[in-house]
Amino acid sequence: MFDDLQQVGDALRSQQYIATDEISTVVFLAEKLGKPLLVEGPAGVGKTELAKAWSGASDKPLIRLQCYEGLDENKALYEWEYAKQMLYTQLLRDKLSDLLAAADTLRAAADRLGEEDDVFFSERFLLARPLLAALLSDEPAVLLIDEIDRADAEFEAFLLEILSDFQVSIPELGTVSALHHPSVVLTSNNTRELSEALKRRCLYLFVDYPSHEAELSIVKMRVPELNDKLARQTVDVVQSMRRMDLKKNPSVSETIDWAKALVTLNADSLDQKTLETTLTVLLKHESDVQKARRNIRGDDRTESRGRPRSEWN
Repeated sequence: MFDDLQQVGDALRSQQYIATDEISTVVFLAEKLGKPLLVEGPAGVGKTELAKAWSGASDKPLIRLQCYEGLDENKALYEWEYAKQMLYTQLLRDKLSDLLAAADTLRAAADRLGEEDDVFFSERFLLARPLLAALLSDEPAVLLIDEIDRADAEFEAFLLEILSDFQVSIPELGTVSALHHPSVVLTSNNTRELSEALKRRCLYLFVDYPSHEAELSIVKMRVPELNDKLARQTVDVVQSMRRMDLKKNPSVSETIDWAKALVTLNADSLDQKTLETTLTVLLKHESDVQKARRNIRGDDRTESRGRPRSEWN
């Protein structure tokens, strides 16, 4: 689909995703080699957005599996639609005498019932969850397995067959292979170490917080109504806060939210009052808010590695 890295970068940018050369290269290789892509990094740096942008750039539908503790294969792969099966059971009971009337022997009657049992566990009653939906999709799709580190190690092991052979075993149906190989993107916030077996099957990409210039480009692209001076001040503050040893650093998505909030407030520049009253758009822990306020007021410059307030204005 894409012949070179420049085309990949341009395609992602068309989806409002600014990709570094490394991101463009690894995405390009994952697509060309047909390998799953494992994207790790802090929360909120755009890992999920990368999958969404790649879906839009490659014109493929996005199928998303959100992982969580306790997720098992039944919730991720498929389940049987019991309501339909029960209705079918009632219909079969009503028609049982007609079904068996033409059977000359007990063996023939058993064979007829066996045929109906095969229908009972068929694709007619199969409800595909995200993993199976990606394999059975009539067109190539982007399969996003989001926050795989939140799932249990057992579920991670279950994924290996899908990531290796793009197929899965269903006891009632046998092996189901992908009609089209999906482009698989797994994301992880590094809350636990993933297995070597999983990593071996994937190309690896680490996405960190963007540089000052990259984040400024993101803000200008996503919030174009923000004036240039305020956009630069916004990024200055966020970049400084990430050096303050906070409980949770502000993410790129929170930078964008803050920029939108400043536009909503019709702010022309960042003064101390605006900074202090909008901090909770960026910071989500009270201890972080108080530390940032002290830093803004210049009360703990020796404690914080952030920039003095005079540099934020």
